[in-house]
Amino acid sequence: MASSVTMPAPGHHGDRLDATLHLLAGMVAEETTEDRSNVAVIDLAEQVLTAVGATCVRTGDPASGKANLFATIGPAVDGGVVVSGHTDVVPAKDVHNWTTPPFTMTRRGSRVVGRGTADMKGFLAACLAMAPVVAAADLVRPLHLAMTYDEEVGCRGAPWLLADLAATGPRPAAAIIGEPTMMNVITAHKGCHEYRTTITGVPGHGSTPDRSVNAIWHAARYVVGLHGLAEGLRERAPADSPFDPPESTLSIGTIRGGQARNVIAGSCHLDWEFRPVNDADAAWVAAEVAAMELELATQLAELSPDARVERITDGEVRGLETPTDSPAVALMGRLLDHPRLDVVSYNTEAGLFDAAGIPAIVCGPGSIDVAHRPDEFVEVDQLRSCLAMLDRLVVDLSS
Repeated sequence: MASSVTMPAPGHHGDRLDATLHLLAGMVAEETTEDRSNVAVIDLAEQVLTAVGATCVRTGDPASGKANLFATIGPAVDGGVVVSGHTDVVPAKDVHNWTTPPFTMTRRGSRVVGRGTADMKGFLAACLAMAPVVAAADLVRPLHLAMTYDEEVGCRGAPWLLADLAATGPRPAAAIIGEPTMMNVITAHKGCHEYRTTITGVPGHGSTPDRSVNAIWHAARYVVGLHGLAEGLRERAPADSPFDPPESTLSIGTIRGGQARNVIAGSCHLDWEFRPVNDADAAWVAAEVAAMELELATQLAELSPDARVERITDGEVRGLETPTDSPAVALMGRLLDHPRLDVVSYNTEAGLFDAAGIPAIVCGPGSIDVAHRPDEFVEVDQLRSCLAMLDRLVVDLSS
């Protein structure tokens, strides 16, 4: 990544797009997956922001080797707006299916291709490209930029940032989370709870299974129990649910366990997720899973004092349900011509901002349909639309 960035002069729309693409290329080049640090991207952002006089605060768990960034341009007063995005991306393990290197931004006609171009470094690059414009404006209320880490694996970074903001202020009046929505305004989405369950048994030789405790057998019972909950959630689907599918969903992503067919498995790991449409379903699943685990733990203890079931929470993020009379929705009515309000089934950090008392919506360039896939891309026109929205936001904060 370049050590310095030449930023556009305020008022030059073409220069802002050029700066956006330049910044995006540098950000895409940083492979900010779960197993890597995001600090190079944070360093770049802080360099751009401090150069125009922004105040910047880093937060996060020091043990992670990663960082959030919260930057403020304008007066240190309540009532501003925060634009927010995550710096992490999903891996490109299917690199053989890409037609260009995933961590090299490639211009292909009207598209910009590369991992994270849509989800969601394109939005962050546009925000950073606007920094000189924001700094040159006579703001009455501040514009904040929040950049987080590990959103893709349980929204681990944002809670640190929001806790610091609650303690130190100032208090934003609204938040725009720039996930790819084709610049439509998302007012509601499901929550996302992510877990890893480990069944520990007693390993042994396959010829004497009665002397061991097969973790896979008991994990299979756990899987069947989760499947029953998924079926129950279909029956609980609210009649007026705006989501597709309408019910809360539950699914298992990975199962790993055992060494060989002739060895009794000593452990088995399940990665699974639950996406609630409401708090009632979240409470119901929590109670049912706890009861299921208690029964299984009791049975395992009877077989061996070493056998057990444990569940780790990777993240529990509430859904979003922003009313149409929210200040965040009113703001988008001023920033976009005829904004289209919609709901989505995927989860974002907007639920965390909303839970922290900051009315939030989701709106950003690109399509979620290409996120996490080979040849992920964002249309250049979508970046232009995002820059135009940010232009109006500067005007709004100056009035």
